Amino acid sequence: MTACPDPSETASVPPPISEELRAHFAPLLHGTLLERCGIELLTLDRSGGTASMPVEGNLQPAGLLHGGATIALAETIASFAAIVQARGVHGEGAQAVGTAVSALHHRSARQGTVTATCSPRHLGRQVASYLVDVHDEAGTLLSTVTVSTQLLPPR
Repeated sequence: MTACPDPSETASVPPPISEELRAHFAPLLHGTLLERCGIELLTLDRSGGTASMPVEGNLQPAGLLHGGATIALAETIASFAAIVQARGVHGEGAQAVGTAVSALHHRSARQGTVTATCSPRHLGRQVASYLVDVHDEAGTLLSTVTVSTQLLPPR
């Protein structure tokens, strides 16, 4: 098992998602919730990443960003980071699946774009867990989400 650094001690930002990864994932996203919500992967590596989503189209009836959409955004970036971790541990073709999600919504948004930033809490051979903070365009913390994933070797 690899211990994860305290994110306050590491200021590194994951690199922009490579064109190779973007091309690999693109066909898998067609017809998915990610496509429907307008989720875009911005940065990605095995230690985390960032993804964004428009508020418009992801509202609840009260005119606020839907909490479920926020959770979908957070689980998306954590799951993609976990896939990269799984492939680093188990090789090409490895996958990751979410096993637990817990969210605390602090505030909501009515417009603009929200961004999820994912950092690791545990990077193992079988399990990876992440903390995801979701912010609005002004940098206000909207939600804190924890995501645990199971890393699966290729079949």
